[in-house]
Amino acid sequence: MKKFLILGDTLALVVTTLIGFITHRETDLSFLPRFLVIFIPLTIAWFLFGTRLKLFQSEIASNLKSLWRVPLAMLLAAPLAVIVRGFILQTEVVPIFMLALSGTSAIGMMVWRGIYFFANRKRADT
Repeated sequence: MKKFLILGDTLALVVTTLIGFITHRETDLSFLPRFLVIFIPLTIAWFLFGTRLKLFQSEIASNLKSLWRVPLAMLLAAPLAVIVRGFILQTEVVPIFMLALSGTSAIGMMVWRGIYFFANRKRADT
């Protein structure tokens, strides 16, 4: 179960980050380095805070009342990722980018974790 959550979380972050680039019409391969400069820190920060908030424990991941931890983890992870990105790119940290990344990533992760919860619940019922 833990491996499935890790894989799903990573894919959810890939999808939400790709959506961000697509909405800014950056779809050719030249965006890949910039994609990685935000995706890697965001993923590391997500797993750092997700672990601290126990998002990979089965009791938490399979409890609908604990779903609030998902956006909280992202609201902590995204600012850290944006700061690391700014440091790597030697650019300023743009607060609106931090808010947009936090919000869209939190929504994407909530969708994935909701799917995981309902799929896991049906499996447990059978």
